[in-house]
Amino acid sequence: MDTEGVKLFVLAAEKLNISAAGRELGMPPAVASARLAKLENVVGADLLRRSTRKVALSTEGAEFLPFAREILAQENAAMAALGFRREHVSGTLRFTASSTFAQQYIVPLVPTFLEQYPGINLDLRLSDMELDLIQGSFDLALRDSVLPDSNLKARRLADDRRVFCASPDYLMKWGTPDSPGDLASHQLIAFKSQTSIALLGPGGVKQSLDPRNTQNRLIIDDGLSYKIATLEGAGIALHALWSVHRELSEGTLVQVLEDYRMDAEPALWLVYPKSNVLTAKVRVFIDFLVDKIGREPPWLIK
Repeated sequence: MDTEGVKLFVLAAEKLNISAAGRELGMPPAVASARLAKLENVVGADLLRRSTRKVALSTEGAEFLPFAREILAQENAAMAALGFRREHVSGTLRFTASSTFAQQYIVPLVPTFLEQYPGINLDLRLSDMELDLIQGSFDLALRDSVLPDSNLKARRLADDRRVFCASPDYLMKWGTPDSPGDLASHQLIAFKSQTSIALLGPGGVKQSLDPRNTQNRLIIDDGLSYKIATLEGAGIALHALWSVHRELSEGTLVQVLEDYRMDAEPALWLVYPKSNVLTAKVRVFIDFLVDKIGREPPWLIK
């Protein structure tokens, strides 16, 4: 099957304009029409309905479209796996991640990625409210846990840690807790609706902390605001180390309860829909993020 004809069909189906699709592939209108007619002859069906006023997908075309996209994805992945045409990997990649993490670590790398892969467009949807990967038609997502969804796959990006911290001013006013039990007399800031947190203390002793049983007067669902509130002395908060490692180094935040850590420390994962093939555009973006962030995570370098 002529993959250039398949590519033309996919573009024409998206644009509902055969001439515009042909121009994008460098084909004159007459050549594009002939190429599409040849593909329709091979599959034995009219894929597009043409009239003098508009183009529309036929029933057969709508059924064939997802398979056509898979054919192109298979071709791109095969070439990328063999090291060919990496500079020609193309398409729009829809990516969702925590806005707080993306602002610090991903967005600054975007110009380098776009220069390295001029055929790829990035559609970044950044929010600290977790967006559904499948319903949102995302190619890739950053998560701090592997989702128990059989329709998803994941690749580990980097280790992570959670640390309790507060501002020096807060600790001067309220004192420094020596154990999780002391938090009952402190102001706590919760990210979203934090539930019970399993901790390991000295000697590996397990202990459970339920923020709902403390003076949890402030709940925030935005990561940057959560950190600002901690910096301004609103209370003690449990932060990802990647979010506050600079502030801890500078002394604007102070780690407390250093002898306690989460029983199951989270990690950062790149999650993508399960399919027969990992498309080239997703593969190269994953490899790029692992190379730039995952090999030496800045928050774990001492």
